[in-house]
Amino acid sequence: MTVALPSAWVARIRALPPEGGPSGERWLDRLPRLIPEVLEHWELDVMGEPWTGYTAIALPVLRDGIPLVVKIGWPHRDSAAEHLALRHWAGRGAVILVAADPARGALLLERLDPDRSLEDLPDVDAACVIAGEVMARLHVPAPPTIPALDEWVARQLPGLQACEAIPRRIVTRTGDLARELTATPGPRSLLHGDLHFGNILAGTREPWLAIDPNPLAGHPGFELNALLRNRVEELRASGSFRYAVRRRLEILADVAGIDSTEARLWTLVHTGIQIGWQAASGQHDKQSLQIALFKALEE
Repeated sequence: MTVALPSAWVARIRALPPEGGPSGERWLDRLPRLIPEVLEHWELDVMGEPWTGYTAIALPVLRDGIPLVVKIGWPHRDSAAEHLALRHWAGRGAVILVAADPARGALLLERLDPDRSLEDLPDVDAACVIAGEVMARLHVPAPPTIPALDEWVARQLPGLQACEAIPRRIVTRTGDLARELTATPGPRSLLHGDLHFGNILAGTREPWLAIDPNPLAGHPGFELNALLRNRVEELRASGSFRYAVRRRLEILADVAGIDSTEARLWTLVHTGIQIGWQAASGQHDKQSLQIALFKALEE
């Protein structure tokens, strides 16, 4: 079958270099053959137009009359353990994994409502409470197959150190704090890895469920940056950006059961790494936001 995909999405994927798998261009060249292979393998009937995520497409499908979603993603390092995390959660706070085909980068999933996420909930404080509740359910002990957060952080630091477009104070503070936090073994919780408001969708089995994890095993405080870099307009509209950032962090940490000081320090590390990524990719607006978040979280 032929699937029409947004040209901007195709252009972005095509530019992706290999990250433990094929380049974006090679994967896109294979995608027209991959989609019918997956549909035939799981005996699926397509029921509507696809939607695109950051590096994946999703198709609404039926199997034996049951509405499901098939997700086919560009294989890369951060997504390699997605099916393992979903299988471990077994629907607890997250979308149910019905079947997985890691060789094809394909997942068959419970159908949620793609048009209703926590981005759309009018009350951002209520959205934070729900996100914290979902987070608390997800943060179970991680299985040994999930990549370690400490090792992931260590891999990011050389690139951050080499980036000349970032204030040296931020580079030094991020590196020093990361080494301090990872010097001794800490909790090995199963982290979602990209738990922003748009990755928590409305469901029928449960009111709100997480999708699209990039799982890591480590300290839960690392999880919070994604919920600060989304719904930024509410932070900027407050009388004090610093106060609004810290208040949101406190709500999330309190509901999720994370020590607020540890949450702030781990969020500083995650934010410093994000600054490096945005600088390297030339996304200056996002870099400026992350620098503002970093300053708001510092003592």
